[in-house]
Amino acid sequence: MSDKAPWITYRPELKVLDCTIRDGGLINKHQFSDELVRAVYDTCIEAGIDTMEIGYKNSARLFPKEEFGPWRHCDEEDLNRVVGGHDSEKTGLKLSAMADATKSDWKEQLVPASESVLDMIRVAFYAHQVSEATEMIQHAHDLGYETMANLMAVSNITETEIDVVLEKIAPTPASTMVIVDSFGHLYREQVDSLYTKYAKAMAGTGKEIGIHAHNNMQLAFANTLEAIILGSNRADATMMGLGRGAGNCPMEILLGFLRNPKFKLRPVIKLLQEHIAPLRETVAWGPSVPYNITGQLNRHPKAAIEWRESEERDDILTFFDQIQGDR
Repeated sequence: MSDKAPWITYRPELKVLDCTIRDGGLINKHQFSDELVRAVYDTCIEAGIDTMEIGYKNSARLFPKEEFGPWRHCDEEDLNRVVGGHDSEKTGLKLSAMADATKSDWKEQLVPASESVLDMIRVAFYAHQVSEATEMIQHAHDLGYETMANLMAVSNITETEIDVVLEKIAPTPASTMVIVDSFGHLYREQVDSLYTKYAKAMAGTGKEIGIHAHNNMQLAFANTLEAIILGSNRADATMMGLGRGAGNCPMEILLGFLRNPKFKLRPVIKLLQEHIAPLRETVAWGPSVPYNITGQLNRHPKAAIEWRESEERDDILTFFDQIQGDR
């Protein structure tokens, strides 16, 4: 058997997006140093990663600047301070920010793409927010940005709700419709079903299908591979799986598997050693039993996060009993 996995490795249309700073910032209110953000940026370029999501475009009214770091807002002055002069044509790396429905002052926060170092806006929304999401996508597109649509918490809504969202997103200019396993609840069979549903709904629109997996049941990498095997050409990952709670699909594992000569693993390993691993001295992330429990129950990990921050953090049996009783 060939060890090159050509059906995955050499698909030129397969692109990888790094969301270390955006998703990882949820564990420390986006209080990353400029040095670390720049290190991730430089690593993405050197490693051949296609897109870096540098943070959120969310409201300073809802996320005050005295409490949240600059990567919750991605103001142009902060972007230019750290990655000023960025040119995706020269670097091969696109820069993205995520705007949440109801949490972003998108009409005021977004400047024309020609005036920003950002190339892409990813719109994140829950099913009941799809109307605003379509407006956000169109607005960002009209300003010159590439756009993606990220339907969150897909494991926690009905088939009918998913179908309605897909119907609304299909005619928008979004380049990609992303399967988002917010609660880390999905198994392979569910990924298969969702991919089939998304692909059918987007047929003829030119949209790609993406995958954004969380690691509550330690299936983020496996589910990402499953989506890729099925045909997903947009895969999200973070350095060392950095992300809220159990974290995300680890970039180093994903790139190591793909074995595409376009991607270089050594710069990623260097970043992990010099910048990401030291973060564990002040913040915690990664799989644990409480996150596994919330994943199995299809629950938001906030209950597990709060438990792990309490004095009872090691009493996982009590956590299990309490969360089962809340069902």
